[in-house]
Amino acid sequence: MNQLIKTILMTSMITLISSAALAHSTAVFAHSTYDNDAPAGPDYVTQAIDSPDNSFPLFYEKLKAARMPYKLAWHDGYSPELWHSLAKAKAQEIILPYQDDTPFNPMVIDQIDRGSYIAQKIVFNISHESRVLALMLTPKGSGPFPAALFLHDHGSRFDIGKEKFVETWGDDARLSSSREWAHRYFTDRFPGDELAKRGYVVLSIDALGWGDRSVAGFRTDSQQALASNLFNLGTSFAGIIALDDLRAAKFLANRPQVDQSRVASVGFSMGAFRSWQVAALSEDITASVVDSWMGTMKGLMVPGNNQLKGQSAFTMLHPYMARYLDYPDVAAIAAPKPMLVFAGGLDPLFPVDSVQNAFDKLHRVWRANGAEDKLHTQIWPNKGHIFTADMQDAAFNWLDQQFAVNQ
Repeated sequence: MNQLIKTILMTSMITLISSAALAHSTAVFAHSTYDNDAPAGPDYVTQAIDSPDNSFPLFYEKLKAARMPYKLAWHDGYSPELWHSLAKAKAQEIILPYQDDTPFNPMVIDQIDRGSYIAQKIVFNISHESRVLALMLTPKGSGPFPAALFLHDHGSRFDIGKEKFVETWGDDARLSSSREWAHRYFTDRFPGDELAKRGYVVLSIDALGWGDRSVAGFRTDSQQALASNLFNLGTSFAGIIALDDLRAAKFLANRPQVDQSRVASVGFSMGAFRSWQVAALSEDITASVVDSWMGTMKGLMVPGNNQLKGQSAFTMLHPYMARYLDYPDVAAIAAPKPMLVFAGGLDPLFPVDSVQNAFDKLHRVWRANGAEDKLHTQIWPNKGHIFTADMQDAAFNWLDQQFAVNQ
């Protein structure tokens, strides 16, 4: 408790210091801390980067040891309420580029009957800058119904986004691409449609760069220029995606057919990152399903890991997060909301040790909140980076239990 209070007081004091004075004091501190270790003599580095492909600094171990302090990370003994307030405020400051309360002004432009539910193409203002097309599935009946915001993966497949989770219509090219994706990752299913059959309102959106929010020819190595341009425009690639997800959550929660007390986020891969992130930051999300994206920062920042490829990392890169919070700390801001997190024991992108360390942190926070029964973590030993039918069934059965569906 004393450590948390000290951290709170320190954070409050820092906000009163001008940015120039803070930069000066930080520089002085860093200089004085390493004076005794400073090398001398004629020797100098002749290589500082591991390869032109990964571009990983050879001094990364020193950076990990000294520049990733996680000042606001959870520690046992903290007050859950105090930590939640402080950690959430810092996460919002780092992740969200600005606030947006633009009226949604939705309009349905097409719909089809799928038996037990109606599929709609709905247009709304996801931000002040962007009016977008989303896919919405609504059960027949009077409602209100539980709901799920589906957040798609990365996969370096940019021609489809929202269509990865919900079967589209009226666009043969995207339908073909999405069926190929469903075959590769989802056992030939569209998970959004599967949940709609269970009586959920489903909303599936495009992240910036995917589907209708992309451009013909956009590819993996296009992302760096987009990310750079967004930084120069006063925002960030990851920040816009995060803000759009919060806006989509609010849009979904405020649909007249939706029970606001039962709104989940569901994501696979990059979408899983987005799922725990929106669950942490949005009051509109009351539960989350996370598949194939959880680990510790240091556990993922190792030579050869996929996160080091650069281009795709920009969609999940929030500068300076490591100064304050690790990935599981951000996800744990969602506590005590129900959260399910799956990982594959054979997933090459997320080393099992890193995943397990993250799971341990999550359980400690939910336990401190008296809600460990609301957190389900599981490593599927024979699964890779995937969300197969049996994983979907397990996740959706769990969600039904949390939301008391058909009980």
